[in-house]
Amino acid sequence: MKRINFYRLFLYLIFSLFMLPLSAQETNVMVRAKAKDAKFIGTSIGGAKILVKNALTGKILANGVTSGSTGNTDKIMKQDWKRSENLSEDDTAGFNATLDIDEPTFVTIEVYAPINKKQAEVMSSTQLWIIPGKDITGDGVVLEVPGFVVDILSPQTHERIDSKETIELKANIVLMCGCPITKDGIWDANQYEVKAIVKDSEGGIKEIALEQKDKPSTFQTELNLEKGLYEVMIYAYDPVTGNTGLDKTNIIVN
Repeated sequence: MKRINFYRLFLYLIFSLFMLPLSAQETNVMVRAKAKDAKFIGTSIGGAKILVKNALTGKILANGVTSGSTGNTDKIMKQDWKRSENLSEDDTAGFNATLDIDEPTFVTIEVYAPINKKQAEVMSSTQLWIIPGKDITGDGVVLEVPGFVVDILSPQTHERIDSKETIELKANIVLMCGCPITKDGIWDANQYEVKAIVKDSEGGIKEIALEQKDKPSTFQTELNLEKGLYEVMIYAYDPVTGNTGLDKTNIIVN
């Protein structure tokens, strides 16, 4: 009887050794945010917020902000891409997420960008399996962020304007990476539709086009308004890529 118990104990110990949980392994995942039809989102515009979550539980496994340059303009915007060729370089913006996982984990990666421009910030996400010890490097996981950053420069929020004055409408508009817009440039102002929608408190609407003139990325026009309360929206639209962006403000015309 004692021999049987000893034999069972021996088998139990051997079985237990094989069933010990795997120790957590440090696994690196490079995450990058790339503006649609443009470059990577990095330090120059404040970066993109990155969240890596366990897709099943929602637990945040890693989080941070992309940092670095927007990348090589010629490589990204002018040259033909080849399969398996990295668009990024050593200094290109990204966030290296370091995960401690002891088993294959299905994750959700969320990108919020650009984080310093709340009126323009959008979320892009994807899901994938992360295998312990199997790093994802190079370009890594690249999430595309569509849109434009539109900042109304004039009129100012809640500005009071005399009805006899000519009102200047002015907006700064860039790609989500901060890339500039100029006539006949890489990001051609002639390709984009930029308009203001001016809505009064009675529901009346005026629409007027803005043009990029002297300063890169700055679109402007002028108009006159009668006395009243107005909401001013300025939008940008690219009919080729479908990129859109908008900012709004309110003014008082006395």
